[in-house]
Amino acid sequence: MPIAGLQEDLKVFSRWFDKKKEESVSSASLTGLTGPKVPRHSGGWAALRQRLDAASGFQAIDIGYTSPANINYLTGLGHSVFVTDLVRDACTGNWQTGVGEDGNPVWNVEDFLEQSLDFSGRMFDVVLLWSTLDYLPQAFVFPVVARLFEATNPGGLVLAFFHTQTKGEETAHCRFHVTPGDVVEMQLAQQFPIQRAFSNRGIERLFAPWSGYRQFLAKDGVSEVIITR
Repeated sequence: MPIAGLQEDLKVFSRWFDKKKEESVSSASLTGLTGPKVPRHSGGWAALRQRLDAASGFQAIDIGYTSPANINYLTGLGHSVFVTDLVRDACTGNWQTGVGEDGNPVWNVEDFLEQSLDFSGRMFDVVLLWSTLDYLPQAFVFPVVARLFEATNPGGLVLAFFHTQTKGEETAHCRFHVTPGDVVEMQLAQQFPIQRAFSNRGIERLFAPWSGYRQFLAKDGVSEVIITR
């Protein structure tokens, strides 16, 4: 998609989001998915799609609210799909057990992992992580990545998106839907506040035990990374 066309689509998305705010729709009341799907060019998805198209029989995790488009696309290529919505599970579950002496929340990380990332022995070849790590409480970030490391086969790939800032409409929590082309479609999901913006060094440190790292730069405040197990 030409850059000009993409920018116009993003403006439409932004205006739609502004309209919703003007209508006083409570962010807490937004559940599931809502609003139009807005196409966004994704170099990371384009690269990962080549891997998915080249062979069948992969085990994949798609992280986010259930997306029939993602399930149909992946299963249509002969892959299996496991779906888990980590952001919603983390932000709506009763995982905070108290407050520490430093004033920071204390979280029940182990029970969260057991409920939301219990794979019953499955091992995965592809992880569609999307922008999940930007919205999780801090205590969950490294343990989630560690659990994914344990559950990903050597050579397996993770596609992750990271916001470069924490303010603006571009930071709204979205679901990403795959397409047969080089774009993913963004759609507003239940709204949870963005928690952080990772630096490149922060991303590298987070995935230090993994064997490979390839970054795709974007012009809309989101960077994309493919990490190899």
